[in-house]
Amino acid sequence: MNYNNKPFNDVIAHQQHIEGSPKTGRGRLPLFIRVIGYFLFGSFLLMMVVGVIGLFLFN
Repeated sequence: MNYNNKPFNDVIAHQQHIEGSPKTGRGRLPLFIRVIGYFLFGSFLLMMVVGVIGLFLFN
């Protein structure tokens, strides 16, 4: 165990050993879900940019 997750008594150590404890690091989403997110946010941003450009060109 590293310094951040060091239990301060035996009860906490037992709980961490039996039940587990969440990792302190940040989790990552699966690649497929990240790609969908990049596509959705990217297409939204592109649509906003094209809309603003179209607003100035055709108005």
